[in-house]
Amino acid sequence: MTKEVSEEGQGHHGKDYTDPPPAPLLDFGELKLWSFHRALIAEFIATLLFLYVTVATVIGHSKQGDACAGVGLLGIAWAFGGMIFILVYCTAGISGGHINPAVTFGLFLARKVSLIRAVAYMVAQCLGAICGVGLVKAFMKHAYNANGGGANSVNAGYSKGTALGAEIIGTFVLVYTVFSATDPKRNARDSHVPVLAPLPIGFAVFMVHLATIPITGTGINPARSFGAAVIFNREKIWDDHWIFWVGPFVGALAAAAYHQYILRAAAIKALGSFRSNPNN
Repeated sequence: MTKEVSEEGQGHHGKDYTDPPPAPLLDFGELKLWSFHRALIAEFIATLLFLYVTVATVIGHSKQGDACAGVGLLGIAWAFGGMIFILVYCTAGISGGHINPAVTFGLFLARKVSLIRAVAYMVAQCLGAICGVGLVKAFMKHAYNANGGGANSVNAGYSKGTALGAEIIGTFVLVYTVFSATDPKRNARDSHVPVLAPLPIGFAVFMVHLATIPITGTGINPARSFGAAVIFNREKIWDDHWIFWVGPFVGALAAAAYHQYILRAAAIKALGSFRSNPNN
């Protein structure tokens, strides 16, 4: 690993990619830019569409009453993964295609976005989620109220500790995939395949849903869980709701640390640069 660090430190001209500079912690200049507000609109609309399609799929399956009828659990997982694939592809060039506060939090920790942008994105995502689930309730009110509203909770037979662990691991898989798919080094070598980044991200969401739907209904997205909880608004849902914020944020933290400080060796590179500086 030290050899890799020393080789990278010998000159950037040999690299076929460029790491973007770290985002400032506070960048008030963003507030004056139309591109910033356009990105917020994109995150709001994308999260609205995501929740509308996915929760409507969940309700449509639940109202069948037969586990073998309708799209089934496999179809629900495809709905979540497919919508993420579509929406990330559509919004990546505008807002980065986060559509998830946990993804935004992970990218903030990695200095990919500023604190102001991260907070604004999370607010837009949560508002979009509320509106998306609200549309489902407006269009399918009876089925919505009778079938749990698509809200996340700890399913019977599982403890809150198990649910928290499932949310941490599931979000780790998602955020780790986001970092890997958007890595500048990978993008430089796979730039001829523009669909490559959204595809593994959507597929990661699909795979995580297959594993965790039986446990929590799969959160891994605090906005998704919050929007459904606000509209359904039942006591049991709020009792478990903290799991769907703490779990995803811890998973995002772990994924950001793993990618940045182990896979990309950010700490060792910084140490190598410090040692090679003759002024130190």
